[in-house]
Amino acid sequence: MNPTDTVRTAVGTALLEDFSLEMTGKDVGKLEEARDSIPPGTRINVTFLGNEDLEMRLAAARAVKRLGFVPVPHISARRLGSRDDFERFLAGLQADGTSDNVFLVGGDPAYPEGPYADSLSLIDTGLLQEYGVRHVGITGYPEGHPAIDGPTLWSALQGKHAALAAQPLEGSVITQFGFDVDPVLAWVEEVRRRGISVPVRIGVPGPAGVRRLMSYAARFGVGTSASVVRKYGFSITNLMGTAGPDRFLRDLAAAYDPARHGELKIHFYTFGGLRATSEWAARFRKDSAA
Repeated sequence: MNPTDTVRTAVGTALLEDFSLEMTGKDVGKLEEARDSIPPGTRINVTFLGNEDLEMRLAAARAVKRLGFVPVPHISARRLGSRDDFERFLAGLQADGTSDNVFLVGGDPAYPEGPYADSLSLIDTGLLQEYGVRHVGITGYPEGHPAIDGPTLWSALQGKHAALAAQPLEGSVITQFGFDVDPVLAWVEEVRRRGISVPVRIGVPGPAGVRRLMSYAARFGVGTSASVVRKYGFSITNLMGTAGPDRFLRDLAAAYDPARHGELKIHFYTFGGLRATSEWAARFRKDSAA
């Protein structure tokens, strides 16, 4: 192995240290099946979906903690029907000892179901600290958002970063997943240029069927041109196979410059495949170190 490849391997392996995973409230059984393949202390985000209720979300966070991982419950601003709903969720997390870390999202509904239109409105209530939250994750969109224009996205990101710093609360960013490293790192450079220095977790799809990946990409406005997906490692003309993020992570390691990009980590969107993703990560690290 030449010196350049050695450096890339080291960087690629380092990027996978302290990776995080994502699950839904219905994935507790899958988490239990995958527990032995997930490093202890791994941060596991628990989504806030419209077809789940308060107890299901709280139970999922409790299960994450019980199995030796760090729960990061999502809170969807637009899905909260009232301030009382918000406080009940926070109070439940605090009572269970799972309120240290949360991740705030605006949410999918076109119109808010209650008083909160976006993540910033949740931060501005001051309730997060009151209920024991210490660290808050917020969203980033390297390839934009299908329903929100670019200037609005940047204004929201800077506003949330400033509001967290003022409280003060620790913060980090998790990006939407993508298939092309170039726009992701260009976006990270712009984040740093705007004075946002918190850690960024790069969203990466876990290994999954190509058809499923394409479906999620279309939903979230992720670029899927023939050249982009070919660079990632699969073809839009063959939707029958599966694809993993091997090539994406190697390209990311090759282009990652801590001096320009700051602290980067990896966040896996598992699409329900917790065990497949964690086992893939272990194999990738082992093969990279070989």
